[in-house]
Amino acid sequence: MKSLELRDIDFDKIRKLVHNLSGIDLHDGKKELVKARLGKRLRHGNFESFADYYKYVTTEEGSEELISMIDSISTNLTSFFREESHFKKLRQVMPSMLKMGGSVPKFRIWCAGCSTGEEAYSIAMVLRESIGEKPVDLRIWSTDISTKVLKTASAGIYPVERVKKIPPDLIMKYFAVGQGEWAGYYRVKKNIRDCIEFSRFNLMDPPPPGDAFDVIFCRNVMIYFNKATQAALVNRFYGRMKQGGHLFIGHSESLTGLVHNFKYIEPSVYRK
Repeated sequence: MKSLELRDIDFDKIRKLVHNLSGIDLHDGKKELVKARLGKRLRHGNFESFADYYKYVTTEEGSEELISMIDSISTNLTSFFREESHFKKLRQVMPSMLKMGGSVPKFRIWCAGCSTGEEAYSIAMVLRESIGEKPVDLRIWSTDISTKVLKTASAGIYPVERVKKIPPDLIMKYFAVGQGEWAGYYRVKKNIRDCIEFSRFNLMDPPPPGDAFDVIFCRNVMIYFNKATQAALVNRFYGRMKQGGHLFIGHSESLTGLVHNFKYIEPSVYRK
């Protein structure tokens, strides 16, 4: 390989492409991150320069590598019951929302930017604990732009270090303990996996038609978007949510400065 230098002109092309495809805003301070993460893709594909790599991913032949490029750029930090106050709030609002659904209430949640699945499974456990034995039509649509993390999410298999924060009674109820070659791993049981649909979705696209959502979790995702992209996304969420539904965003995020119709409830929690 002749050079791994990331010239300003190449960085500018890459960040515009990433923004157009995913909404992720790669400012100048992200140049070294891009160089490090995409440098691995260049070496893997034997590309001689970032310019050659850019040319390839913008062709039809490079469409699969383009997805891998977005996978490499996106950040996927998560854990079970991360930002626990949101799950406490979800427990509080569940009873009133279930009463609105009739004899067999329908409950729809969108977990946007679900990463490797811990958030979606945490939501499912909270809902199952709140619902108990009551019949309910529960679906959690869990999306991410990264195909790599979605494979982990769909499998629902995690090393013991990743489940340590989960209360022991929930582990016993909702996880199977790995044996033999899977010793040291836990797998989410079918009774939880079956209510979750994991799929690749770009938050820059309009959501597909379907039921309105009671709850949308989109946490620690909008921090990677500029204000205009954030506002457009928040208003798409509003349009797809039931009246009285709740939006949860990350504790480091805020809707301040954005034009929207959500009502502020408490830090990082909003209601339609």
